[in-house]
Amino acid sequence: MRPKTLLTGLLVLGLLFIAVGDRILPQPLSDASRNARTSINQMMLGLFPKSRTVEKLEKREKEVENLLEQKARPKSN
Repeated sequence: MRPKTLLTGLLVLGLLFIAVGDRILPQPLSDASRNARTSINQMMLGLFPKSRTVEKLEKREKEVENLLEQKARPKSN
């Protein structure tokens, strides 16, 4: 077998293992497939910083909740 063909075959098998291995393979291998996919997902998400717009949205949601709580409290004189 040519090395290029072997490498392509192994790459395809690896991608299939990661993509659908947890649905097709028996128990110990399905866990390994799920763990590999989860690790790859976490690594890819770690490459990109968290968006500042998400942080701003969370901050505004907290401010709105605080304002609603203040309005809900009866004013005592």
